[in-house]
Amino acid sequence: MDSKMVLEVDELCTHYLTTDGEVMALDDASFKLHRGESIGIAGESGCGKSTLAFSLLNQVQPPGQIMSGSIDLDGIQVADLTEKEARKKIRWKKVSMVFQGAMEIMTPVYTVGHQMVEPLKYHKGIEGKKARDICERYLELVNLDGSIFDRYPHELSGGQKQRVIIATALLLEPDLVILDEPTTALDVVVEARIMNDLKRLRRELDISMIFITHDLSILAEVSDNLAIMYAGWIVEFGSSKDIYKDPKHPYTEKLMAAIPDIRTDIERLEYIPGVPPNLINPPAGCRFHPRCHKAMEGCKELEPETYDVGGVRVKCHLYSEDEEIAESEEAQYETAYDDEAAAEAYEGELGKEEIEEPDEIMEE
Repeated sequence: MDSKMVLEVDELCTHYLTTDGEVMALDDASFKLHRGESIGIAGESGCGKSTLAFSLLNQVQPPGQIMSGSIDLDGIQVADLTEKEARKKIRWKKVSMVFQGAMEIMTPVYTVGHQMVEPLKYHKGIEGKKARDICERYLELVNLDGSIFDRYPHELSGGQKQRVIIATALLLEPDLVILDEPTTALDVVVEARIMNDLKRLRRELDISMIFITHDLSILAEVSDNLAIMYAGWIVEFGSSKDIYKDPKHPYTEKLMAAIPDIRTDIERLEYIPGVPPNLINPPAGCRFHPRCHKAMEGCKELEPETYDVGGVRVKCHLYSEDEEIAESEEAQYETAYDDEAAAEAYEGELGKEEIEEPDEIMEE
């Protein structure tokens, strides 16, 4: 591995083996992350974002299982580690994670300091005053007073709790920090402060970060590269600047068009009709084709390959070199996903009638 490379993921597949069938939550994920860089991961709920994060920690909960592929974390093959090895070798030492809903994971009966010291004691055997000094230093790094060390979680605000979790994730100076929805349930002012703190810490500590969120406006501020996920696939990956300026995949195009732009006058925001597919039995061909406004007949049967388009990797038949696929006719649907029916449903034209105001108001 390149000395500047922190993480290299190659054709990673993680599935959930349920009684109803095999949920293909993550398929064929491949990307690289250099030291000091950040990757933003975006997509609808259930697209595999958190499954990818837990896979990188080798902490996928049963019935989940890494089926194939490799995760090279600073020279360590993560997928090959046992639970004991992963806990000792990589978690919190090489990679740490700020979990979704992190504000609620602190134990209410222990002080902040008691909980922060745990990883220092487990991994480095550091206790007492030395551990306290380290914890207070990292609390100050996230703009908290060192006295927070002696407080209980219920004495802190939501923003303070989130900062404590971020400080704890940084304690062992890992190469990579994964942040899964780090500003969920916070107001916009606190959210902005925490994101600014994270950008500053990335520069000061020279660490790599992976941000997972639904909010594309946040990723525009903090991510060097962007991965757009849909139904377990990374459908587009590349420089954030390139993707925001000129999205290549139809799904990314619609996501970007759904973001309000204060510089332009638009009548309504874009939307994507339909819902994500059932990953136990996903659609044949391209998993996005039933909802895609650019779908071709070939998309119904053939799974797309990943193509390099101007430095951006895109998993879409639109960029196929196979003339038979690229020149395929536009797909015709007799479902609620076709443009006209979807537009009617969106506008509420089906069954929508104006309710006439009553001439008189009934009095009691």
